[in-house]
Amino acid sequence: MTVKKSKRAKGEATIDQVADLAGVSIKTVSRVLNREPNVRAATQQRVLNAVKALDYLPNLSARGLAGRRSHMVGLVYNNPSPNYLFHVLSGLLEACRESGYGLAMHLCSPDEPDLVRSATDFARQSRVDGLILIPPVGDVPALLTALEDMGLPFVRLSPMDGRPGLGVAINERHAATRVVEYLLELGHRRIGFVMGDPMHGASMARYQGYCDGLERGGIPLESKLVADGRFTFESGRSAGEYFVDMSAMPTAIFASNDEMAAGVLQVAHERGVEIPRQLSIVGFDDTPVSREVWPAMTTVHQPISHMSKQATLMLLDAIKDNGTATKVPKAQLHIFDAPLVKRDTTAAPLAGKRSAAAIRRA
Repeated sequence: MTVKKSKRAKGEATIDQVADLAGVSIKTVSRVLNREPNVRAATQQRVLNAVKALDYLPNLSARGLAGRRSHMVGLVYNNPSPNYLFHVLSGLLEACRESGYGLAMHLCSPDEPDLVRSATDFARQSRVDGLILIPPVGDVPALLTALEDMGLPFVRLSPMDGRPGLGVAINERHAATRVVEYLLELGHRRIGFVMGDPMHGASMARYQGYCDGLERGGIPLESKLVADGRFTFESGRSAGEYFVDMSAMPTAIFASNDEMAAGVLQVAHERGVEIPRQLSIVGFDDTPVSREVWPAMTTVHQPISHMSKQATLMLLDAIKDNGTATKVPKAQLHIFDAPLVKRDTTAAPLAGKRSAAAIRRA
């Protein structure tokens, strides 16, 4: 059934109007918004269509007073990549809107001494029903233990510690290995790598994947071909300058995220290094910057918005079950595919005896 956009009466739409437009009872509307079970899919869709058509916003405060739930979820985050955070919010807000939940956000740092108190105070003061934790905050054991002790449900994005609970992730290590294998297939043998933020578990997993790829190709690991990074554009530039200034520049550089890869790419342009003729560059995440730079960047697609939406739906189910992330019937880790996206920053290395560095100097 398709619900046409309706003219709203003066003031905000009410739950009665949603029920009338969807042709169901007020109780059914409430059950759909609260994600209660045993509502037919067709009925659920009619209600959601009516909610959208009327721009209905549930009265979260009233709903919270009526029961023990606030119908608010919290996001605890610290991530230097604005593109990553944008995509996290995109999926999270979509799930919240569909389910009639509000969102509260809390910025903190995994290395701050009062992290646990900061995050738990936020949860109590905001009266959230559960939390979404994104890396690296979601990998702090003391925080996870504190949330479990509170009985507060939480779901983690990209957990790296193997701790049981609810989470969504990709196989970071395998995806990074595939990048190196692809570059080896093209004929590259000197492959530079830009690390991510050392506070992020994903940074080490991607580095391990890089090492795995070299080992499978019979290429010895050279520490001088590994540069520090922080998942920021500026740290990518620093790594790019380090590699381009080498007497024997690598023929390919794999950066742990797209923003650092874009920094490497900018340095290459400034130094007159032709991409991909003299240097291949690969990023990770497939954020908008990978498509906006020139040439368009080869990267690994991480479906961040889909992952955060799935994480939010898992959290809402845990809230509905009145259990914490470790007390639900089964610990769930939903794994998403992370395919390699081949674009225009990768090609076979230059043939012949002259290195890219020599051509650059010429």
